[in-house]
Amino acid sequence: MENTWVYRGQEPIKIKTFLHSLGMGHRLFNDIKNGAGEFQVDHRRVRPTTKILPNQPLTLTVQPEPGDATVATSEEPLTIVYEDDNWLVVNKPVGVASVPGPHVVNGTILNRVKGYLVAKDAPDLRPHLITRLDRDTAGLLLVAKHNVASSMISPQVEGHTMQKEYRAIVAGTFATDHGFIDAPIARIKGQIEREVNPAGQPAKTEYWAEESRGDWTLVRLRLHSGRTHQIRVHMASVGHPLLGDHLYGGDLSMTDHQALYASHLAFTDPFTQTNLAFEVEMPVAFKTLWDGLN
Repeated sequence: MENTWVYRGQEPIKIKTFLHSLGMGHRLFNDIKNGAGEFQVDHRRVRPTTKILPNQPLTLTVQPEPGDATVATSEEPLTIVYEDDNWLVVNKPVGVASVPGPHVVNGTILNRVKGYLVAKDAPDLRPHLITRLDRDTAGLLLVAKHNVASSMISPQVEGHTMQKEYRAIVAGTFATDHGFIDAPIARIKGQIEREVNPAGQPAKTEYWAEESRGDWTLVRLRLHSGRTHQIRVHMASVGHPLLGDHLYGGDLSMTDHQALYASHLAFTDPFTQTNLAFEVEMPVAFKTLWDGLN
């Protein structure tokens, strides 16, 4: 795998400093320095301590990642919204897990992406899921095709600058069309459920009430943190549980899973420094459910 950047600064800079400014982590840099790849400036192999000059190209070559033998290869379908040499954006259906676990070892998005890459004879066969969704939440997922992409996107994940928006059908109506829920979330000991708890991790959700039908509201939500079940916990905590959410008090009379999907994903591509944004239409089952409310 090979990537090239042109340094646009005004003063000479060390390769390590330049790559860190683009997002590369210390661990990956050290792996490359110790033999997992090489650095080239103006098409000449150089030491990692080399300084590059303004407008010089830096090329990074990294050895391909072999497949993880513990992750099965699946030929089940994969809906690809976007693909380039570094990224896959996938539209996940309801009922499919993001990654294998104790109760599902194949057929997950990770298994399907690996199968897709194997079928394409891709050089890197260890995909990295950058974002994940609950099994019963549909929508957009970002996958890094190799460890360099995974490392370089991590500052956006950790800094919550990657924009992730969802739509949900929730109980009740709202006094205001826009607001924030800023409440820490903690795991309930011995259970899968989470709860709002002062001892929990900081969590912030922004919401827009877009339309109401009877006792139900279609809400757009933006995550400003990334806690497990964050939307579901926050909405339930303010008296608006998601329709079909069996864990957090949702009405189960019309559907057996939460009415929620990841509608929007945007991030800055660390390889091109361009902004990428993706949107998916309302899933058919979600739209049918919403249209049937009154």
